Amino acid sequence: MERADPVSAVDSGGDDAVSQGETVTGTRPNGPARNVDGLLVRPSQPGWEQLARRTAHWGLVTAGRPIHRARMLPGFLIVGAERCGTSSMFEVLRQHPAVFSAILPRKEVHYFDFQYDHGLAWYQCHFPLKALASLTARGAGVAPVAFEASPYYMFHPLAPERINRDLPGVKLIAMLRDPVARAYSSHVLRVGRGYETEPFERALELEDSRLAGEAERLAAEPSYVSFNHRHFAYRGRGHYADQLEHLEQIFGRERIHVIDSGDFFANPEPVYDQVLDFLGLPAHTPTFERPSTRSRSPLSDTVRSELEEHFRPHDERLAAWLGHEPSWHR
Repeated sequence: MERADPVSAVDSGGDDAVSQGETVTGTRPNGPARNVDGLLVRPSQPGWEQLARRTAHWGLVTAGRPIHRARMLPGFLIVGAERCGTSSMFEVLRQHPAVFSAILPRKEVHYFDFQYDHGLAWYQCHFPLKALASLTARGAGVAPVAFEASPYYMFHPLAPERINRDLPGVKLIAMLRDPVARAYSSHVLRVGRGYETEPFERALELEDSRLAGEAERLAAEPSYVSFNHRHFAYRGRGHYADQLEHLEQIFGRERIHVIDSGDFFANPEPVYDQVLDFLGLPAHTPTFERPSTRSRSPLSDTVRSELEEHFRPHDERLAAWLGHEPSWHR
């Protein structure tokens, strides 16, 4: 059966997997390496291997187009937020016998944000065949369900409407983390991948000018792809209440499940059980890898205080939306 391996088969610029530029833990003997946040580390790939995998992806979505209707479409999506543990949640969910990820790439297909011009048939080609999934999941007691996890969906201004139009009834999982830590982690990733050349403090100063008019242009020009909007919204992606309210307007509260990443990493079992209940899936016990960590350059007290003050009203709105304080304020 077409199952995912621990690392995405095609480098789609994943938001939660980490490049070599970020401080990481050592390679684990019984699992993939993880960074200081407990997220998967993307190993470097030889050029020939990247070419082979990209060629395989091209074949999947071109030669396979005539039989796209025989393939699954997602029943749920992990839509964000970036740097909040979506890779870790992806890995435990794909262990469930009734849950199937995309084929190539495994985790982040990015159809509803910057690949939408390819069309729904192209997207459907990324997922397993319905017949094979049903055969593989026959002992699970429920119908198989496909999913993917593209953390930009939650922040992209057009992605939620596109998702609702093309995947009626789909359920959404949103993961949230201390927005200060999320912003700093995002900067570390961007620097490691060569997208960012400015130090964190300067990048924060530049954020408003870098993003000026980008969300509006994305909304006005559906085919427009904004590098700045995707990569430099260090504060913007941490405005969780704005994004959740947007999702609620489109999907309603009952189709959105919010995970506090602090709770997930502290005690993953009950959080995972709640996700299965939300998805209507039978109980299952996955393998939770408890990541070890090591220190990296600390965020300065001045920048931390400034960010905490910036996020204060946003976190207050988030607490009101959730009905309780997020973990980083408890």
